[in-house]
Amino acid sequence: MQVERLAIPDVILLTPPRFADARGFFSETWNAARFADAGVDAHFVQDNHSLSRAPGTVRGLHCQIAPRVQGKLVRCIRGAIWDVAVDIRHGSATYGQHVAATLSAENGSQLWIPGGFLHGFCTLQPDSEVLYKVTADYDRASERGVVWDDPDLRLNWPVAPGQAVLSDKDRALPRIGECDVWFRI
Repeated sequence: MQVERLAIPDVILLTPPRFADARGFFSETWNAARFADAGVDAHFVQDNHSLSRAPGTVRGLHCQIAPRVQGKLVRCIRGAIWDVAVDIRHGSATYGQHVAATLSAENGSQLWIPGGFLHGFCTLQPDSEVLYKVTADYDRASERGVVWDDPDLRLNWPVAPGQAVLSDKDRALPRIGECDVWFRI
């Protein structure tokens, strides 16, 4: 498995090998022991699956706080996405910084995003499907978020602000400077 620690080393890009032949391919997308060796020692409790019809659909920026902090292992099984993680752990040397990767059905890469990060993505192709494993159940009371285009975060989204497809909920999220401290190191 290819393992790449990104500029924020707690966020890891993992690309499992694919074994291809005339029928297609086989890939082991999760193996607890192999992923632990790569730095993802997580107990997953829920899998989520999303479909975004239009390119330029933005989902995020989201996280869950205690007692239901979520780590996420994200992959795209159809189409392609620009996936981003923003460090919001107060006291971290990388607080407020972000890392991003293109995840696609073609490249088979996955992004590990531990708790303490905002997560979001933008679809690059029509009918993009995303699967992600999480380390805590969804809990509405623990759910938090920051508006996707917060200028303080300086995210270079691959969609113009007027072209982004957003939910009403994501459009109404606060800026990072308006939020409480959710995580500390």
